[in-house]
Order: sequence, then structure tokens, then C-alpha cells
Amino acid sequence: MLSRRRKVRIETERMVLRPPQHSDYRQWSALRRESADFLKPWEPTWADDHLSRKGFTNRVYWAQRSIANESALPMFLVRRKDEAILGAITLDNIRRGPSQAGTCGYWIGQPFARNGYMREALLAVVHYAFTALDLSRIESACLPENAASRGVLEKCGYKYEGVAQSYLQINGRWRNHVLYANLRGDRRGKSDVG
Repeated sequence: MLSRRRKVRIETERMVLRPPQHSDYRQWSALRRESADFLKPWEPTWADDHLSRKGFTNRVYWAQRSIANESALPMFLVRRKDEAILGAITLDNIRRGPSQAGTCGYWIGQPFARNGYMREALLAVVHYAFTALDLSRIESACLPENAASRGVLEKCGYKYEGVAQSYLQINGRWRNHVLYANLRGDRRGKSDVG
């Protein structure tokens, strides 16, 4: 379980995963701006204040509240060698009781894509979710044509479960998404991907 006094930090070989901090604004906004054309085909439409300091401040406060009340675990990927912010990963919609589940979403800045950083981060967050948070199921979804995201999910032990119709609005249009899940102690074997 998370606690209000405990700082959440996940260590990987090349990165530290930690919650966003106010001092991250300039680096985060520069990376998002630089990667906008790369990210926008896969993400919900950005709000008008998406890259503003006020929008980022609200994001930091949301992260602090979410960690404190154990509803989400928003983390930045910070490279050890130079403290560059590479992207973010969020374990959100954490459900307790009979489901013990959460939903994981992520993004990586264009300069850092295809270097294995997201795979490293996703494996670490899934492990943390299963061990430290005692979750049983981690769900993720992506657009069917997002081969890179599908590939990272499959390499991290996720299994394809189906298609959710009109799952999220992407660029102002309701889009179908393919659904994947990673189960603690999964014995399902390789799944057929649609």
C-alpha cells in the first residue's frame, strides 16, 4: 500500500520512475511540444492549457492527491545518466476489493522512442503493482494500428483480450481500442491477436 508519508520511487537499470514535481515543468513542456506531432495521433485531444504552467501545476497536485489516496500512480521516466525526462507512465483507476486491478497508460517523447525505455518502465510498474500494491490485474488499451504500443505490451507479458468499441476520443473522434491485460501469475499462454 502507498502511504501519505512515503515517497514512491521505482528504480530500473537506466531510469528512476518518480511522480512529477513542479521543477519538471520546463523539461516536460519542451518534450511534449517537441513530440507533439509524434504523440497526437495516439492521445486524446490536448486541452488549450495542456502545455501551460498552470496546467502542469494542476497535474502535479493531481499526482500528489492520487498517490495519497491510492487511486493512481503517475510517474515520470527520468534517465539516470542525465536526469532527462523521457516520458510518463500512469497506473490509474486502481480498484481494490474483489477486483484488485488498475489501468496503465504511457507515453514516450519522440527522441527517446524505440530505445527500450518504455518496456523497462512498464515491466517495473507491473512488478511494483503486483508486489508492492498487491494488484492482480493490470489493463492497457491502444489503437489497433499502434504497432509500437501493441509490441511493448506483448513483450511485457500482456495478453490481447479483445476490442472496446468507441473506447476513447482521439483527435476528436471516438476510436475503437484493442484491450490487453497482464495478470499476476498468468498461465494463459500466448494469445491470438486480432
